[in-house]
Amino acid sequence: MGALTIWTLDWVPIGPRGFVRDLRLRWACEEAGFPYTLRTVAFEGRETNHLAQQPFGQVPFLTDGELQIFESGACVLHLARKSERLMPRDALGEAHTLQWAIAALNSVEMVSVPWWFLKITGAEPNNLTGWLESRLDHMEKVLTDREWLAAERFTVADLLMVDVLRVPDVRAFGDRPATEAYINRATNRPAFEKAHADQMAHYDAADERER
Repeated sequence: MGALTIWTLDWVPIGPRGFVRDLRLRWACEEAGFPYTLRTVAFEGRETNHLAQQPFGQVPFLTDGELQIFESGACVLHLARKSERLMPRDALGEAHTLQWAIAALNSVEMVSVPWWFLKITGAEPNNLTGWLESRLDHMEKVLTDREWLAAERFTVADLLMVDVLRVPDVRAFGDRPATEAYINRATNRPAFEKAHADQMAHYDAADERER
């Protein structure tokens, strides 16, 4: 494995802190025990100042030696291929982990993000509410019967699903005790706690530099 570098923004406003998606990569590295370096791109001009590395002007992106990869899901799956702690090596466990990882991004987040955007912009009615409710109800049923999504243990599938479900407005949507317990199990893991604290410290340090 080459030297890992996670790229994120040098600063963000208070609201997104703790939810910028470089957290997914940090968390994966902490779970796997991979050392990494953090580097940044400027918040100012972020839409265009790193298009050669991320064609949509977003963060994070990852370098692994000579390899460069963007999109948080792709980056985390790349890391998971390197660690059995994140991705089982048996065919069945790997397949189930992959299907739930993709479900987090394609079946849940693809609804939750546009729903959240409509909510914060005050759209009335929010025509995605029923769709989101259906997705979250399905997840509640699944999580009522299991502790983790695949392989009977924490995997990259849980990392991605929890990061989607823990967004405050999504987390507060309805009464879903099994989902809430699941989020708590994952976010109480030492690897998440360290990744989250490190991201918050990174942006706090940026505030100090501006003073």
